[in-house]
Amino acid sequence: MKIALVHDYLTQRGGAERVFELFCKHFPEADVYTSLYDPKATIDLGDRLVHTTPLQKVPGAVKYFRLMAPFYYPVFRALDLSAYDLIISSSTSFAKAVRKREGAWHICFCHNVTRFLWDTKTYLREYADFQNLYPVIDKIFRAMRKKDLAYAQEPDVYIANSSVVGKRIRDIYGKPAIVINYPIDDSRFTFSSEKDEYYLSSARLLSYKRIDIIVEALNWLGFPLIVTGDGPERERLESRALSNIRFLGHVSDQERAKLMSRSRAVIVAALEDYGLVPVEANASGTPVISYGAGGVLDTQISGETGVFFKRQTPESLQAALLESREINWDYAKIREHALSNFSERVFFQKVDQVIADVCNAEVSNPDLVNTELVDTNQATAERSDGVKYDK
Repeated sequence: MKIALVHDYLTQRGGAERVFELFCKHFPEADVYTSLYDPKATIDLGDRLVHTTPLQKVPGAVKYFRLMAPFYYPVFRALDLSAYDLIISSSTSFAKAVRKREGAWHICFCHNVTRFLWDTKTYLREYADFQNLYPVIDKIFRAMRKKDLAYAQEPDVYIANSSVVGKRIRDIYGKPAIVINYPIDDSRFTFSSEKDEYYLSSARLLSYKRIDIIVEALNWLGFPLIVTGDGPERERLESRALSNIRFLGHVSDQERAKLMSRSRAVIVAALEDYGLVPVEANASGTPVISYGAGGVLDTQISGETGVFFKRQTPESLQAALLESREINWDYAKIREHALSNFSERVFFQKVDQVIADVCNAEVSNPDLVNTELVDTNQATAERSDGVKYDK
C-alpha cells in the first residue's frame, strides 16, 4: 500500500508538528507533503525528501506563513496524489483539502477545525499585529469558510485528538469522528519519585495560555514557580512576578524533561483543545494542576493524576494548589497512567487498527465505516459535554 503523509505547513514546532513527526517515523516509506517547509524551525525529518508547493518559492512565505492563508487551499488542491492508496493528512486547516483518486482512502487526523475561520476574534487576540486589519480579514474569512466547509467533506474518515475537537468536527463540518488521544514521545521524559519544591509552567507565553493567572496565584502563595517558554506576553508577565518566580525562556528538551520530572506539579491554566503538556508531566511521574475543561478531561483523573480548578481565576487555582499539597501522590502510578493510555505504542495500535478497518472496507459500502464512527464518537462526546465549569 502506497501512503502519502500531508501536513498543513512545516514552519514551526508545535504539538501538531510533533505528532506528525511520529507519523513520519511510524511510516518510514511514506512520501511527505506540505505547503511550506523550514527544516531549521520545525521537526527533524533528517534527509527525508519533503515535497512542497509553489508557495515555497514565494519570497518571505516561510517566515510570514500566516499571511499565505488565502492561497493554501488552491495549492493543496493542485497536489497530484493519484499514485497513493492511502492519504493521511495532519491538519488544523488546509491539508484536508487534498484530492485522492477513486478507490483510495483519505484519513484526516484533525487537530482542530480551522480555528482562525470559525473563532476569528479569539484567534486574533493572540496576534495583536493583525487586529487592526479585522474588517478586511473578516470579509476574506467569510469567503474562505465556504471553501473550508466544502473541502472538509473530502476525508473519508476523521480522527480527532480529543472529545472537544470531535464535537467541533460534528457541529461545524457535519462529519463523524473517531477520538484517539494523541501520544507523547515517552522516551523523551524521565521518571523521578524525588520532587523539589518548585511548580512548573511550560507553555508559549500567549494570552490564552493564562500564565497571568498562574503568576498572580503564586505571587500570593509565595511558592517557587519556574516558567519555561517564550512569547509576546513575557515582558508583561515578568513585570508582575515577584522574586519567587523565575522565567527561563526557551530551554532544551533535556532540561525541560528534567524540570518536569523534579517539579512538585505542572500547572496548566489554559482551556486547551487537547494539550500534550499534562500528559508529558504525567509521563514524568508528575501531577498536573489544570483548569478543568477541554482536553484535560480526556487525559487527567482528579485526585490520581492531578487536580482540577473550576474557574480561570487566581483564587480558584490557589485552592487547587493547596488541595494538591494534601494528597499523597503515587508518582509511579501517575507515570503508568500516561504510558498505558498515551504512549506511541498504544496510539499506533489504535491507528493501525483504524487503517486496517477502513482500507479493508468495501468502497461501495462507505456507510458501514461511517456508522462505526458515529457510534464511537457519541460515546466519547458524552464525557466532554458532561462536565462544564463557569469561566
